[in-house]
Amino acid sequence: MTPLTECVTHYLTWVKERNYSEATLRFREEVLGYFMIWCNERALDVPQTITRHLLERYQRHVFLHRKTNGEPLAARTQWQRLSVVRIFFRWLTRQNYIEHNPAADLELPRLGKRLPKQILSAREAEMVLAVPDISTPQGIRDRAILETFYSTGIRRLELINLKIKNLDTERGTIMVRQGKGKKDRLLPIGERALEWVIAYRDKVRPTLREGEDILFLNNKGKAFTVKQMSDLVRDRIDAAEIGKRGSCHLFRHTMATLMLDHGADIRYVQEMLGHSSIESTQVYTKVSISRLKEVHAQTHPAKPIQGRGEEGLKSE
Repeated sequence: MTPLTECVTHYLTWVKERNYSEATLRFREEVLGYFMIWCNERALDVPQTITRHLLERYQRHVFLHRKTNGEPLAARTQWQRLSVVRIFFRWLTRQNYIEHNPAADLELPRLGKRLPKQILSAREAEMVLAVPDISTPQGIRDRAILETFYSTGIRRLELINLKIKNLDTERGTIMVRQGKGKKDRLLPIGERALEWVIAYRDKVRPTLREGEDILFLNNKGKAFTVKQMSDLVRDRIDAAEIGKRGSCHLFRHTMATLMLDHGADIRYVQEMLGHSSIESTQVYTKVSISRLKEVHAQTHPAKPIQGRGEEGLKSE
């Protein structure tokens, strides 16, 4: 019998050989690490000793687990941890490490369809974009970054990995290479955002480091880390004092919602966001309220108040 630890190693090698992203590989390694700790504490050394009853006990362990602040794991986190374990046991079965899959009928926690917590209005977005001091090189760079997020809805890591050659100024497009799911996609970028990116590229970027091919560079002339990019955007949103908090993904939510509000076909928004399924994009139709309000006002039989405010109410 192959030890469980060795099976995990073989599985992660298999994932890597199938050209999954580094993020997927790291995540599955981390999640299986939690599972292995639980198994080691119970002397479960080989996969043949794992039964469905034991996996249900692990599921309860995940449910009862508390973080350092005393809070339980979010339902999505629980789902992710159990989902990876279920995928792992399916792989063990297909690779003939075990005859029967004990996780085949393991029921995962139900996930509600959550709406984005915050969405910026067009006015609020403009307030955030106006925060950087564009009289400074750093301010021009920061404005270009914010404009790119707002115009394209690009993911944080996709923007960090943008190269100079991915920008086509004549066509007004940016090419996202190896985005989520290792998929390429070509995105339009608005005229105003493009002007700011060109200004940064031509005037500011050469002063940071001319030899690098990464488009957006930090103050040390290197590519942004994920944390640095998140902090940059979050700080600008906080500085706008609009009463809303968020970071890079807030602009992604905002772009999608405002495009739908202004009549964009959902399939074009899906293409912009790089969603493989239309269901992922449909969540934004739930927060795109303008058209719903318009239809409601035109079709609901309740009569509007004549003369708004207190005087209008008194006259009724």
